[in-house]
Amino acid sequence: MSHLKKIENKIFTINDLKVKTERWKSLGNQIVFTNGCFDIIHQGHIEVLSKSADLGEKLIVGLNSDKSIKKLKGKNRPIKDEHSRAMLLASFYFVDAVILFSEDTPIRLIRELKPDILAKGGDYKIEKIAGHKIIQETGGEVKLIPFVEGYSSTQIIKNIKQK
Repeated sequence: MSHLKKIENKIFTINDLKVKTERWKSLGNQIVFTNGCFDIIHQGHIEVLSKSADLGEKLIVGLNSDKSIKKLKGKNRPIKDEHSRAMLLASFYFVDAVILFSEDTPIRLIRELKPDILAKGGDYKIEKIAGHKIIQETGGEVKLIPFVEGYSSTQIIKNIKQK
């Protein structure tokens, strides 16, 4: 199997990921879920993703679709299309699954996948994290990963435009 195929096999539809997640859980794996736009991957993203992966055995990344990013960040975003962003995330050895979502938040994914841990960067407050109530009601945990100052896709884009 080519490495590209290994990467592509980590990008899931909801039905396939539900089956995979149930299998992982039956084997005793703790499932961690995080999400974001990941438009221009930078050190802050890598640290949050890696530290999220350290919280359990399997890391699922919910990835905002191009449509949802335009709605959240404006007509000039995303810079990288959803397929490119999904492939890049899936290429990290510590990411086990990537799934796109078009809604404003990943609540539907969280409700269907029922991860054990919901992780987000420390720039969020737990009560503002989409899906925190679902996780807490099902006995899971919501964890904040320390925010890495000085890294932002928006700031990188501004810096490029200024140069």
